[in-house]
Amino acid sequence: PLPVGDYVTEAGDTFTVVDETGVIDNVVLAPEAPEAEEPAAAPVEAPMAQAEAPKAAPKRVIKSQVEENTRASFLVFSIDSKSSESAGEKLAEYFDIPEQSFALQDFMKNLYDCFMNSDATLIEINPLVLTKEGRLVAGDCKMELDTAADFRHPEWNFEDTPANSNFVTLDEDGTVATIANGAGLAMATVDAVTDFGMKPANFLDIGGGANSESVFAAFQNIMKYPSVKAIVINIFAGITRCDEVAKAIIEARKRIDDLPPLYIRLAGTNVEIARELLADEHIPLLSNLQECLKAAKKEVHDV
Repeated sequence: PLPVGDYVTEAGDTFTVVDETGVIDNVVLAPEAPEAEEPAAAPVEAPMAQAEAPKAAPKRVIKSQVEENTRASFLVFSIDSKSSESAGEKLAEYFDIPEQSFALQDFMKNLYDCFMNSDATLIEINPLVLTKEGRLVAGDCKMELDTAADFRHPEWNFEDTPANSNFVTLDEDGTVATIANGAGLAMATVDAVTDFGMKPANFLDIGGGANSESVFAAFQNIMKYPSVKAIVINIFAGITRCDEVAKAIIEARKRIDDLPPLYIRLAGTNVEIARELLADEHIPLLSNLQECLKAAKKEVHDV
């Protein structure tokens, strides 16, 4: 199952950090610190064998021992379609959680089926979390596919993917399309759409250094989804320039018939130039992702 989460966008927003023992602390997203002056030159001392926490350290410091990654430190066994039950029992015994034996049996069966049905070469669940309520949660997943098996998976659409962006169909009947830059921000945007009770149609990371042509191609790709009622654009520009994204948005509005309403959040490189370009075309910018999602939800539910 996917964990229920929240996200913060503005300085001063508060969220809670938890671990397997329960709540650690409420955390406040701090504003950006002013740029510090370059420190004066100081003598270089030999490195210390063990560093101590500074006196002005945070309220709580959590330390843990990092285990050596050797084969001997892992539980290693083979698995096939008939051995998921025994595999789950082995995991329960290895982690000393016998009460999770049935859950781990289901987990291993689903993991094996996903691996085989997807023609995967790797699936890594890290971490696999046991919550204080006794639920197993896949905290993160890394998955690699055998591209030579694409003939068995027309849904992969590798040939239709823009070369300089990562475009993945999530639900052909999804109601909200997403455009973001950076895999992390793109995943967070998709998750936020789901948290707001809408169905994301796609994952799209336009990549660093995307230009107006590649972003426009992404718009064209989105138009293949018949049920999309809104497009959420979430860009935090570094190498990518906001003005290039703005040019693609303007071009899409002019050239693509029946383009769904756009809900746009831009920040970072050349954002003021982008703001002026969009204002000249009467295209509004919203201040954060939450505002985009609220507006998109109203559009989706009103249609």
